[in-house]
Amino acid sequence: MKASPGPRHIALALLFAIGCPAVGHAQMAGAPVAGYKREPGMAASAVPAPLREIGFDQHIGRRLPLDELVRAEDGRVAPLREYFGARPIVLVFAYYSCPMLCTLVVNGLASAVDVLSLEPGRDFDVVVLSFDPHDTPSAAAAKKTAYLERYKRTGAGAGAHFLTADPPSIDHLTKAAGFRYVWDAQTNQFAHPTGVIVVTPDGRLGRYLFGIDYGPRDLRLALVEASAGRVGTAVDSLLLYCYHYDPMTGRYGLLVMRTLRVAGVATVLILAAFIAVMVRRERRNGGTSGGVLR
Repeated sequence: MKASPGPRHIALALLFAIGCPAVGHAQMAGAPVAGYKREPGMAASAVPAPLREIGFDQHIGRRLPLDELVRAEDGRVAPLREYFGARPIVLVFAYYSCPMLCTLVVNGLASAVDVLSLEPGRDFDVVVLSFDPHDTPSAAAAKKTAYLERYKRTGAGAGAHFLTADPPSIDHLTKAAGFRYVWDAQTNQFAHPTGVIVVTPDGRLGRYLFGIDYGPRDLRLALVEASAGRVGTAVDSLLLYCYHYDPMTGRYGLLVMRTLRVAGVATVLILAAFIAVMVRRERRNGGTSGGVLR
């Protein structure tokens, strides 16, 4: 039985929640997450050990090992690829007895998804995979029930999958995704980073969104990118031209020059349309006047 979170665990949790990784494939090992303020002259070894061990290594473009076996909420065993193929996936690594962070991650995702016009089970799926080998399908089912109580959109049940797995599969999947976590014996809890990963339908890692609050715009653009434009609208494609994913922050930032180009093209098109309307009106009025004179 895991101990209730003490002050040390709560303090670490707050630090994990605001952490963000290094760019690309760079690792965070040996350095605390962003937001941890080291005192002047403080040696790296003085940073709490869990903060030196955890993080996301962004393996963008790498394919997950979809042949790894996982268990569904009803205990049925199947390869992970059964949940891929049709739609983009929002992948969450969490363990179901986590007293704080994992619940915040799942709740934050539910809040972000709730304001999207994209529909779960139609435009994307959510896959939550426990990295605690002691978690059971019944624990996964209970967590899914709690998720559906918060997020009640049509199709949410069919589009959300809470899974468990055995240690070898957990190890292969977390390493492939760049998700680094450790067991903290002092708190009797897992120390882990917070965030979600948007994965393409064929299992390639797309975008990493960090923290416990996910901007609906960032999540939507990540899903549109992961689907190669098969979900979303023409406006989303335009936004993807003007916004660029920043792996340092896990967010989409505005590209000023591209935005100015779009604004310039829009201005030219508006002026051309205005001129065309005015010329057509002038011709119509001129033709009417000519008929009256004759």
